[in-house]
Amino acid sequence: MPARARKTAEPAALRWARGSALTAQGVRFGMAGGAVALVYLGATTILADVVGLPFQVALAIGFCLALVVHFTLQRLFVWNRDEEFALTLHHQVGRYLLLAGLQYAVTACSTSLLPSALGVPTEIVYLVTVAVVVSVNFLVFRHRIFHAEPTDS
Repeated sequence: MPARARKTAEPAALRWARGSALTAQGVRFGMAGGAVALVYLGATTILADVVGLPFQVALAIGFCLALVVHFTLQRLFVWNRDEEFALTLHHQVGRYLLLAGLQYAVTACSTSLLPSALGVPTEIVYLVTVAVVVSVNFLVFRHRIFHAEPTDS
């Protein structure tokens, strides 16, 4: 008689963190964002201050590295699921990069036009824009980039 594999109980917190519930995805989304911020700031700072690259070059490299890390964390950690993704990897990359470009354009436009029009500091407009962009990104990632195939039920 073959020996049966023993089932090990997975802690509830780990099950929850791996789940696809909206709250769990939101927590993972925030964790990934924090990790990417550290990569972006760390890489840019190290390349500029330790390696000695011109700051704008270090910034561009840090930004590109952060985009790669962000996409990877979104795909493998935040939106990890048992089902297959609805989109292939290259379609996800295309949509992701389009969204990143739109995000940059919205941020650049809002911070250049709204402070004087509203009579508020640029930093306030920037913080509000970031909050809006992050919220929109979560929804677009969840429903248009890293979503699962629809079920036939």
